[in-house]
Amino acid sequence: MHDDRSLVEGRLKRVLDERVRPAVYPESVPLDIAVWTAPGEPVPVEEGLAGPVAPVAVGDRWGAPWGTSWFRVSGTVPAHWAGRTVEAILDLGFDENMPGFQCEGLVYRPDGTPVKGLNPRNQWVRIGAPVAGGEEVLLHIEAASNPVILDYHPFLPTQLGDKETAGSEPQYRLARMDLAVFDETVWELIQDFEVLGELMAELPLEGARRWDILRAIGHALDAIDLQDVNGTAAAARERLAGVLATPAPATAHRLSAVGHAHIDSAWLWPLRETVRKVARTTANMTALLDDEPEFVFAMSQAQQFAWIKEHRPEVYAKVKKAVADGRFVPAGGMWVESDTNMPGSEAMARQFVHGKRFFLEEFGIENDEAWLPDTFGFAAGLPQIIKAAGSKWLLTQKISWSTINKFPHHTFNWEGIDGTRIFTHFPPVDTYNCSMTGEQIAHAAKNFKEKGVARHSLAPTGWGDGGGGTTREMIAKAARLKSLEGSATVEWEAPAEFFAKAEAEYANPPVWVGELYLELHRATLTSQAKTKQGNRRSEHLLREAELWAATAAVRAGAPYPYEELDRIWKTVLLHQFHDILPGSSIAWVHREAAKTYERVAAELNTVIGDAQRALAGDPAGGTELLFNSAPHPRGGVAAGAAGPATAGAGVELSPREGGGYVLGNGLLEVGIDERGLIVSAYDISAERETVAPGAAANLLQIHPDFPNQWDAWDVDEFYRNTVTDLTGLDELTPVEGGVRIVRTFGASKVTQLLTLAPGVKRLDIDTEVDWHETEKFLKAAFPLDIHAERYASETQFGHVFRATHTNTSWEAAKFEACNHRFVHLEEPGWGVALVNDSTYGHDVTRTVRAADAGTTTTVRVSLLRAPRFPDPETDQGVHRFRHSLVPGAGIGDAVREGYRVNLPERRITGTDAEVAPLVTVDNDAVVVSAVKLADDGSGDVVVRLYESAGGRARARVGLGFTAGALAVTDLLERPLADTEPPALEEGAVRLSLRPFELITLRLTRG
Repeated sequence: MHDDRSLVEGRLKRVLDERVRPAVYPESVPLDIAVWTAPGEPVPVEEGLAGPVAPVAVGDRWGAPWGTSWFRVSGTVPAHWAGRTVEAILDLGFDENMPGFQCEGLVYRPDGTPVKGLNPRNQWVRIGAPVAGGEEVLLHIEAASNPVILDYHPFLPTQLGDKETAGSEPQYRLARMDLAVFDETVWELIQDFEVLGELMAELPLEGARRWDILRAIGHALDAIDLQDVNGTAAAARERLAGVLATPAPATAHRLSAVGHAHIDSAWLWPLRETVRKVARTTANMTALLDDEPEFVFAMSQAQQFAWIKEHRPEVYAKVKKAVADGRFVPAGGMWVESDTNMPGSEAMARQFVHGKRFFLEEFGIENDEAWLPDTFGFAAGLPQIIKAAGSKWLLTQKISWSTINKFPHHTFNWEGIDGTRIFTHFPPVDTYNCSMTGEQIAHAAKNFKEKGVARHSLAPTGWGDGGGGTTREMIAKAARLKSLEGSATVEWEAPAEFFAKAEAEYANPPVWVGELYLELHRATLTSQAKTKQGNRRSEHLLREAELWAATAAVRAGAPYPYEELDRIWKTVLLHQFHDILPGSSIAWVHREAAKTYERVAAELNTVIGDAQRALAGDPAGGTELLFNSAPHPRGGVAAGAAGPATAGAGVELSPREGGGYVLGNGLLEVGIDERGLIVSAYDISAERETVAPGAAANLLQIHPDFPNQWDAWDVDEFYRNTVTDLTGLDELTPVEGGVRIVRTFGASKVTQLLTLAPGVKRLDIDTEVDWHETEKFLKAAFPLDIHAERYASETQFGHVFRATHTNTSWEAAKFEACNHRFVHLEEPGWGVALVNDSTYGHDVTRTVRAADAGTTTTVRVSLLRAPRFPDPETDQGVHRFRHSLVPGAGIGDAVREGYRVNLPERRITGTDAEVAPLVTVDNDAVVVSAVKLADDGSGDVVVRLYESAGGRARARVGLGFTAGALAVTDLLERPLADTEPPALEEGAVRLSLRPFELITLRLTRG
C-alpha cells in the first residue's frame, strides 16, 4: 500500500464532494412554486394554506425579517421513475454551516397535516419509496424568514433583533425546489466513507487498524467509476464491508446517544418563534422515529410541550403517541431549562413542580433526571431542590466552557449546601449538538476523566436552536458505530437508561461540594436590569398573593385563585429561561418581557388587594392595618397584619465638619462628606466603624466593558484595569431622614436618597440612574473595615460561602458572582450585610492597608451594563434600585433585612384591628418560604420552611387554624413514604432541622 493517509484523505474528500454527493440525487425535475406572504404576525395553518399565492421562481428573493411566507410547490412524478425512491428537495436558501440560526420551514399536506420541518441539514421530504410514476405532488411550506443575528462575524450590533427596527429587506433567496430520485446505495456509501474516514483520522499513526481502514478506503475509491457513481457505488460498499464489520473490544468506551435538539425558549428569536421551532423539530423527530426503530429522542422543557399542545395539536398528537411508545422521552422535569443562579428559592422549586406535574399529568412519566445542558453555572442550593422534587440525577454540559480551570470530573456526586448529593454527569463529548462525527466520538472517549473506573458517557445528538434535531445521517453513523473497532461504541438510549448504567458501574464517585461555577458568562448576572427586576418583583408578589389568598380562604371563605396563580407562575418561570433572565436575548424578547412583568404585577396586585380587603373588612371602618408578608415580625407580626407600630427615636441631621452631613438615629451614625460619599457608618452599641479608614462607601465606579466575545454574556477580568470614580457632585440636599445626591457623568444622571429609619440600624440607599452609556459597567463600592477570608451570598434556601482571597485560580476565577437578597461579611461577633431589591451581580476583594496593616474588604454591587449585542440598546433609560447597608448584622439579620427590602408593608383601612397569621415560627433561623393552598384544590394548607442560618434549629410552628392531619411532602405536595410526620400538638408542629434543610408540610383543615 503506497498511499499515505494525507493522500487518501485528500482523494476521499474530492471524490465525495465532486462526484459521490451529487450522485445521491442523479435525476431531478423542477417543481412549480407560488407564494403568499402573510401580513404581520404568523397566521393559523388553515389561513396560510388558503392564502392568495403568486408565482415565484428559484433565485427570487423572499422574506422580510421575522416574516412568514407560505410557499406552494407542485409537480408530477415522471412516469419513467416508477419503482424508484423519490424525494422533494426544498432549499429555502439555507446556509448549511448555521443550522438553527436562519430561515426554517414546516411542510404540510393540502389537508393541513404536518409532514416535517425544513432546516439547513434537513431539506428533503419523502414522496414515495417506491413511486408508481405519475403521482401528483402538492406541498405547502410555512417558511419563517428569521434573520441571521449570530453571523460568521458575531457580536456586531444589529437592528435585526426586533421587528420594530428590522426593516423589510428580503433576507433569503430560493435555492432549489425539485423532485428528485434518491439513490439510497450512494447515500449509504457516503455514510460508510464518512464514518471510516473520520475514524481513521483519529487513530494512532502507526496502528494496524488505521492502515486497514486506509487500505479499504483506497480500494473502495478504486472501485468507483467517476462517470458512473450510481452504477458502481454497490461495489465500493462491498470493499468497505470488512472493516465496517470488525467489532469493538469489550473494553471500548460506551456512549449512550440521546436524540436531542436543544431549543432555547427564546434567544435570538422571540417567544412566538420558539413555538414554531418546537413544532418543526418535533414534526421532524416523530417522522424519524417512524423510520428508525432503534432511535430514541428526548426533549426537555414542559413549556415547549405545552406550546405545541396549544398551538399545534396535530403535531402534539404525534408526540403523545411517540411518548406512549417510549421513543419520544420527556426529559428534565422542569418548566424550562432555567437559569439556576438567579431564580429565588420558591421559583427554583416551582420549576420542578410545574415541569414534573405536566409530564405526570400528560404522559404519566416521573422524571428522575434534571436536564440542563446549557445553563450558565449551578447554584449550591440546587441539589436539595432536585431531591425534594423526587429526582436524583443531573446532566449538564456547559461547565466545559469554563475558560480558566478544567473541571476535574465528568461523572461525580454533587453536594449542595445542606449535604444533599446528586449523581451528576457532564458529557465528555463537550457539546449538546453532537452530530456523530468521528472527531466527536473520539474526543468523548479520550476526554472522559473517569477512565479506569467507569466506561459510560452520554452524547446529546442533534442540531438545536431550530436546526431540526437528529438527522438520518447521524442515525446511520450511529448504526455503524454500534460496535466498530477503534471507536467508542454507540447505542441509542433514554437519559434514565444511561444514568442507571452509569450509577451502577460507579459505586463511589468523587464528590464536588458547593456551587458549580461557570468561568464564563459572568455578566449575565447584570445585563438587562429591567428583566432581572421584573423577575425579582414577580417572585415576591407571588409569595404575597399565595399567602394572602390562602389566609383569606381560611379566614374569610374567599375563593382561592388556583388557575390564575398557576398561569402566572408558569409565565414567571418561562421568563427564567437561561437566555431571558440572564439578559442575553434580542431586544424583542426583553421588550416583551417588560410588558409581561407589568401585566403580572397588575394581576398579582389585584389578587393581593382582593384578599387583603376580604381580611380587613369594610374600609369605612377607618382602622389602619399594616400587612406584613415577610417571614419576620414587623410591628409585632409576621405574615399577618396589625395596626401601625410606634416609631422609634427620630433621625437627626446635622452639618458635618468639612462639608456634608451627619445622620443619626441613636443606633447608627452616618457621615456623608462634601462629595456625597459615605465616609462613616458607626455602630454606636458595638462602638465599631463600618467604613474602612480613608475610604468612602457608596462610591459609584464606571469601567469600560468590551469583552473578547459574547457581549451581553461576558465580562472579562481586564475590565478592572481602568476605573473612573464618580465623585463629581451636582447636588447634596437635606431631606427628611437623610440626604439627596445628584451626579451627572457621560450622558447619564444618577439621583440617590440616603436615609435612616427611626429605631433600626440600617442605611437605605435608593438609586435612580438615567443611563445612556455604551459599553460601560457601573458598580457601587462599599469598602468595609472588616477582616474576613470568606463571605456569604444568599442562594436558594440558604447561603453559600465564597473566598475573599485569590489563593488559587479557582478563587481568582470568581471575580463576578451571584447573590440573591444579600451578601454578608463577618468577623467573630460583628458583621455587615449589604441587601438589595433587584441586583444579583457583585464582586468582593480584600486588601491590606499600609497605614495600619488592617484589612479592607470591598463589596461592589453591579448596577448596569451597556453591551450592544444582541440588543444594541441594552439597559438604556431610567432604572431604580434599593440597597441597604446594615452594620452589626449577623447572618440572621441579613436574611431578615433581605426579605424586608423585597416585601414592603401594605396599608389597608378596614374594620378589623388585626389579621392573625396562618403560620407562626418561634425561631427566626427557620424561615417560611411559602404559605399556600395545595395545588390539587383540596383546600389543604401547604407550608414550606427552611433553616436559613446554616446550623441546627428547633422550632415550634404555630397554626392559626384547626388542622386535622399533617404530612411531610415533596415539592409536588405528595407525602413522603419514608418520612414520619411530626406530631400535631395543641395547634402547633415541632420541627428539628438540619443546616439549610428544606421541609414542606401539608395540613388538612379540621
